[in-house]
Amino acid sequence: MDRRTLLLAAGAATLGGCGEPPRAPVAAPSPQPAGSPVPSSPAASSPAPRTLPAEVDSGPRDVAAVALTFHGQGEPGVVGGLLDALAAAQVKATVLAVGTWLQQQPQLARRVVADGHELGNHTLNHADIKSMSDDKAYAEIAGCAEAVRSVSGQIGRWFRPSQTQHSTARIRAQAARAGYATCLSYDVDSLDYTDPGPDAVVRTTLQGVRNGSIVSLHFGHAGTVTAIPKLLAGLRDRGLRPVTASELLA
Repeated sequence: MDRRTLLLAAGAATLGGCGEPPRAPVAAPSPQPAGSPVPSSPAASSPAPRTLPAEVDSGPRDVAAVALTFHGQGEPGVVGGLLDALAAAQVKATVLAVGTWLQQQPQLARRVVADGHELGNHTLNHADIKSMSDDKAYAEIAGCAEAVRSVSGQIGRWFRPSQTQHSTARIRAQAARAGYATCLSYDVDSLDYTDPGPDAVVRTTLQGVRNGSIVSLHFGHAGTVTAIPKLLAGLRDRGLRPVTASELLA
């Protein structure tokens, strides 16, 4: 092989090798507008949440975990006691907050986020959303979304309609319009808002709960605060781990 042939072969190996054509240079990414989020690399980013239906009331039944979800409003002393009980047990929950409560109790609202709980939307005024016009329902959802954003920097992943366990097609359409792909329902109602006493809250919840359950609880009820340690102990005895809705539905 002459010198010219050797040089050509070496050049081909450098450019691609194994018979591959030379690769085109990769264009530099376009500059992001000021204030735009910087995309992370696929290796560094967390897996995207799986696609969920427009309403979800439970998680996978083969997962030994349950989501504790709280309708978020109540007197500061009671809410603070509940957050203390969750913190003592190192449990993170999902709080579907009422927008006006977030506005009236900014310190507690910030504590919910600082304690690591997941913050979501439970309408601005907690009125009967099923009876509202489309525009009124949208205003309730969007207004609360802004209150959530003011506390956490984002609108949150979950919307729970007020004064109804299940959404309707009309409610889901307005939730989607406000940025919520999924309405968060539940399959276990603790009935704590009826103030039946802490033992009844524990009993009702543990009778209904199973793998993948989403449990409905409430801020603002002293019986719920008292029930939390026994409820968490009962879940542990059944091998069920309390988690946020996003962790259960990941």
